[in-house]
Amino acid sequence: MNTQFKKGVLELIVLLSVNKKDMYGYELVACVSKIVDVNEGTIYPLLKRLTNEKYFETYLEESTEGPPRKYYKLTILGKERMGELKENWLSFKDSVNKFIEESEENE
Repeated sequence: MNTQFKKGVLELIVLLSVNKKDMYGYELVACVSKIVDVNEGTIYPLLKRLTNEKYFETYLEESTEGPPRKYYKLTILGKERMGELKENWLSFKDSVNKFIEESEENE
């Protein structure tokens, strides 16, 4: 996938993923990687920014496989942001699809 496309939609994918259920960082990387090719070096700075912007709250939970894990939970502000991004994405997608269809008609 084109890097610019990925950057544009990554925040939305992360917000939608955490909206389904609270997740810890590595779990989120694995989930997002099923949709777009990303690594921890991409996701963790995004999680930090989204937490600083109050879209996520964090909490620690004990793990049977090592140290406690930091979980990310969507806040009300995060749900609002997710809704805005989703609306923007759907509108953008529709506009691009319409443009593609119109350009194919003229071939």
